[in-house]
Amino acid sequence: MEHGVTLLEGEVRELIRRRGLDPARDHDGVRRLVDAAIADYDERSLLGLVEPLADRAATAKDLVDAVAGLGPIQRYLDDPTIEEIWVNEPGKVFVARSGRSELTTTILDHVQVRDLVERMLRTSGRRLDLSTPFVDASLPGGERVHVVIPDITREHWAVNIRKYVARATRLGDLVALGSLTPQAAAFLDAAVATGLNVLVSGATQAGKTTMVNALAGSIPATQRVITCEEVFELRLAVRDTVAMQCRQPNLEGTGEVPLRRLVKEALRMRPDRIIIGEVREAESFDMLIALNAGIPGMCTLHANSAREAITKMCTLPLLAGENVTAQFVVPTVASAVDLVVHLDLDRDGRRSVREIVGVTGRVENGVVETSTLFARVGDVLKRAGGFPPHPESFARAGYDVAALLAPGPGA
Repeated sequence: MEHGVTLLEGEVRELIRRRGLDPARDHDGVRRLVDAAIADYDERSLLGLVEPLADRAATAKDLVDAVAGLGPIQRYLDDPTIEEIWVNEPGKVFVARSGRSELTTTILDHVQVRDLVERMLRTSGRRLDLSTPFVDASLPGGERVHVVIPDITREHWAVNIRKYVARATRLGDLVALGSLTPQAAAFLDAAVATGLNVLVSGATQAGKTTMVNALAGSIPATQRVITCEEVFELRLAVRDTVAMQCRQPNLEGTGEVPLRRLVKEALRMRPDRIIIGEVREAESFDMLIALNAGIPGMCTLHANSAREAITKMCTLPLLAGENVTAQFVVPTVASAVDLVVHLDLDRDGRRSVREIVGVTGRVENGVVETSTLFARVGDVLKRAGGFPPHPESFARAGYDVAALLAPGPGA
């Protein structure tokens, strides 16, 4: 940063301190102070008291980013084509664009990295110290932040900022993006409206959150939706919705609210639907109990295929306690999960639906039976030979499932 900008930044920070502004909340006030400071600086430069600014507009943006944003990395947050930002060490700042990583020219120092983390956590109410070396939080703009500090990491602070860049609020948007065929989208729309339970699986960054948001666009407007997440990521276009996130323990080690507790509390809030951002551990057991109680729901899960997602759902609930057995979990999964939508991220960074699988409800030799409805052949998602469970539910909701899955232009 050139000397004139450094001088201006100090002056703006002093003005903010004197006027008692909150830079994180009063962006307009900060911009007015920046404009006034630059105007005063220009007058002094005409008198030869300070060096002139090379680019007034760029200086103004740098100042606003420095005092009210995230400084050197704010431009990456403002860039709509960038999906994720991460810092491996002060001299290595990476971004992901269209699914591919790029090493940027931004070079920070240790103090800047710590200052950025402090700013990001200031509004989240979450903390980071030697006793809590990990933190998962969200920024006011909806971005998800994850930080790890030494001695968990070898030497440097590791920072990940995952942006919410979803461009799909309904399944039709995914058709326009090329992730779904019209026929598959029409079927999923009917399945969600009917009330089938959907498991969305895939690798990291495959688009699972985006798919859940798009699927939620098919929920009838009269229904009440409760979401449970570790950190707020879902942004549902649903009129009647309540979003809940987990809470870390306080300095005394109390006050923690885990995901299992959120799922249990959601059942007391008159839900018509329950959506869980992601199941990783024992909360999968509570989700199965909710789905088995007749409340339709959706969740996401990391897996390499639809079959692996079902297998994982049969093992994760066993973490809930020694009295939870496979003899209970496997048939419960078979009866509670209706569809698995598996997503793929190819080496070119393109996200697409790789397969849609129906769960028949039957168990054979301890294995949950499935029926493939759609599968990707080459670059095309094609209709397979299987049929979904609960055709009577489709009929009651006014859908002809045989017509939806009949071979045609979209198959």
